[in-house]
Parts: sequence; C-alpha cells; structure tokens
Amino acid sequence: QVQLVESGGGLVQAGGSLRLSCAASGRTFSVYTMGWFRQAPGKEREFVAAISYNGGSSYTDSVKGRFTISRDNAKNTVSLQMNNLKPEDTAVYYCAGRRIGVVEYDNWGQGTQVTVSS
Repeated sequence: QVQLVESGGGLVQAGGSLRLSCAASGRTFSVYTMGWFRQAPGKEREFVAAISYNGGSSYTDSVKGRFTISRDNAKNTVSLQMNNLKPEDTAVYYCAGRRIGVVEYDNWGQGTQVTVSS
C-alpha cells in the first residue's frame, strides 16, 4: 500500500495551465501503475491518464494533446501537466495507484480541486 497526497489544484482561466503533483509514501512506488481520475459535480468519476511502472502512458481522448502524465520514481511522485484548460476540465482530480498484476486501483488520494473559468 502507498499513501497518496495531491497538490497543485486551483482556479485558472480557460486556455491556462496547471500542474498537479502526487506524492506517494512507501518503498514500492516504482512497481505501481499510477493514474489520474477526475469527478465533476453530478458526474461519475472518470479516468484521465495513467503511467505504468516502465513509463508507458495512456490518456482519455478528451485530454490527448493537452495533458501530460509523468513520474519520478526516485522522488516517489507522479505529475499531470494540464495545458489549454477548458471549463469542462473543472473537477476534483484524484491520484490513484495499483500494483503490477492488480486490476483495480486500490490506493487513492483525497483529491484536489481544479476550476477552469470561461
């Protein structure tokens, strides 16, 4: 298990940028697939991006070309660089992790609010 703490959320105008960070405790971070999810008011939580232990990444279609996920295994951190933000990106963003071989994400942070004004 790892404990996850997000930071970097805030209020930004449409077209602006934010960088979210997630700090993980534990000595096995490097074998975790890490992901970012988000939940907008009145909507279900949705997948945003993920990065595997070896650096392979994936994104939901709506953020491709705008968001970049990265990780630093030496610092036990995963980041989400968000550019050209849109009002529809407004949500609480959650960092999550799962060990190799585990299907479901079973480690979650508390979330950080991102608000994009038009």
